[in-house]
Amino acid sequence: MSDNPLEAAAAELTARVGDRAAAWDVDGLLPEDLLRALGARGLLCAEVPAEYGGLGASSLHSGRFTAHAGSLCSSLRSVMTSQGMAAWTIQRFGDRAQRAAYLGRLTSGDLAAVAFSEPAAGSDLSSVATTVRADGDDVVVNGEKVWITAAAYADLIVVVGELDGLGTAVVVPSTAEGVTIERVPHPSGCRAAGHSTVRLRDVRLPRSAVLGGGGVELSMLITTALAYGRISVAWGCVGILRACLAAAGAHAANRHQGGVALADRQLVARHLADLYADEQAATRVCEHASRAWDGRSPEMVVATVLAKYVSSTAAARGSGAAVQVLASAAAQDGHVVARAHRDAKLMELIEGSNEICQLILAGHTRVLVNTGD
Repeated sequence: MSDNPLEAAAAELTARVGDRAAAWDVDGLLPEDLLRALGARGLLCAEVPAEYGGLGASSLHSGRFTAHAGSLCSSLRSVMTSQGMAAWTIQRFGDRAQRAAYLGRLTSGDLAAVAFSEPAAGSDLSSVATTVRADGDDVVVNGEKVWITAAAYADLIVVVGELDGLGTAVVVPSTAEGVTIERVPHPSGCRAAGHSTVRLRDVRLPRSAVLGGGGVELSMLITTALAYGRISVAWGCVGILRACLAAAGAHAANRHQGGVALADRQLVARHLADLYADEQAATRVCEHASRAWDGRSPEMVVATVLAKYVSSTAAARGSGAAVQVLASAAAQDGHVVARAHRDAKLMELIEGSNEICQLILAGHTRVLVNTGD
């Protein structure tokens, strides 16, 4: 018997998505009943421990499932990433009562998002201006968050801000007075993922909504939450590459020009070979990162950044190659390769742009050189 709690879930997910992802992309909407059904099964945050109603999946098993979701619909995978980031942040920074209360909701059908970025705080999240002010037994939250994935669907939003000069994460119900959620109109990638602007105006919450009571270094809070997002995005990019490889390979095998299958044309064959190489490289670097997570290796952080950088770069390059192979066949809005091409570019920007990843990796390289490792 397999020790993978997600083994049967991949086939179920394939059946649930079917051929609907194209319409979701064009309409910019995911069916909420599907999201809640997956959430109630614990499939949107599969690594949550069983004691909180989760599946207790390893990073490796969760990652492979995330890649499968990414091969079907990157918007759905993006919601899965957001739910997992929220759960991970609560698990790491919440106290026992908060973990029991919030994680139980996230494995029972409630949906969540994590709000980091702001109009003046993107790559430089140290510039976060959202404030969480203590007021008796309550806190009052003020700020504006932009490009918050899944916020349009969320019941709970984990908002990162500043409390008493330190970083903090506060769990804000989307229905709380003073919360306004406005969808980003016509996003170029992951169109159905519910990207939104979240405005918080004098949002009053009980102090118990502040994870762990607050008082965390902002850099630690952000790095911890982003780490989960980065590895999830990396696995999602593996899925993008697999979808592109399948579509390009099938097209090249069945499309004939001048009496010869495209796959037998050397320049087309080169695209397919590069796509396969990119998919394999991305898969292996993600497996390495997930094994580092599962073993709590000291390499976990840099392995995760490497996986995100390699996989997103490969997905952007590979999806472009797939467009080239399919040509006008991939020019239709909603087509799997058209979606992949737009979605993959977005993956080079979120959870730390490629340039930020390069800076982190370059810094790690300097450490290795200086220590002689």
